[in-house]
Amino acid sequence: MSDATPDNTTPDPAARDVSAAAAARLPEEDAALYLHPQTLARLKTFELRAKMIVEGVRSGQHRSPYHGFSVEFAQHRPYVAGDDIRHLDWKVYGRSDKLQLKQYQQETNLDLLVLVDASGSMDFGSRSFAEASGQGRTRSLDERDYWSKYDHATALAAALSYITLRQRDRVGLVVFADEVKAMLGRTGSMGAWRQVVGALSTQPVTAPTDLGRVIDQVLARVTNRCLIALVSDFFEDGNQIRAAFAQVKHRGHDLIAFQVLDQAERSFDFADAAPFEGLEGEGRLRVDPRSIRAAYCKAIESHIEAVEKIARGFGFDYQMVDTHKWLGPSIAAFVARRNARIKRSKYG
Repeated sequence: MSDATPDNTTPDPAARDVSAAAAARLPEEDAALYLHPQTLARLKTFELRAKMIVEGVRSGQHRSPYHGFSVEFAQHRPYVAGDDIRHLDWKVYGRSDKLQLKQYQQETNLDLLVLVDASGSMDFGSRSFAEASGQGRTRSLDERDYWSKYDHATALAAALSYITLRQRDRVGLVVFADEVKAMLGRTGSMGAWRQVVGALSTQPVTAPTDLGRVIDQVLARVTNRCLIALVSDFFEDGNQIRAAFAQVKHRGHDLIAFQVLDQAERSFDFADAAPFEGLEGEGRLRVDPRSIRAAYCKAIESHIEAVEKIARGFGFDYQMVDTHKWLGPSIAAFVARRNARIKRSKYG
């Protein structure tokens, strides 16, 4: 991964802000594929809050650490020369003969930035599309009969965006692989959810994940602190992941790492010898699954544990996402646990 200096390389032409006009052309039934109505019903009553005290650009519902002189009274502090006397509490002065300044706690919006991995490995899936989509369709819009990790990631991204917009916060979206492929600027308009869906219509590419480069490109465009939801299979070297997370932490952002995996990737439950082809240009290799299953399962579980350990080591949240399970109950339970934990903390 490159150092902390932002990557100024010009992105691929596909990496562009998604216009509202383009998103508006997306058929309603296509948008529905990304998020089952039952999932929306389970999620709409939950809030997504950052662990950190966020800073925002307009009035909202999340507490800011910056004491201003508006919205809600927080505390008094002694007056010092140079302070604005308009904010002196004269009632306190009348009772104590002490000059005390009133401080207020400002309410700010949470900016959620959702990063979705569209690298080649995200195109893998072993679940049937008809079972997973819940829309009565047997094939995807691009004629696939399987539900890929990218399909699941886009449903998750749509769900998180829906939650955020419902609570009147701003959401932005980045679709990436070895670099940013598509970007939607942060907005608080509920109508922007269709723009999110439009941006998620990007198809996975054969390129590998380059998380370091992507984080460089994204952070170069983010000026205020925000909550980053990183949705990926994290099929990348642990040191690269650690370095990318360190950049996020250094810039003061919060992060949730959603690791999206297919059950077949964890169980390797294949019976017959067959050619296995890498989805990111690694070539083809004939393998007898039974002979390597034990070693493979040990390696994949070790990598999963490493990703979780790296995330939690920086104070970030981590969540495993199984493509064979419905999103609604798992996300709702996760958000509820997260909110309860935040409320118990000093930032709640």
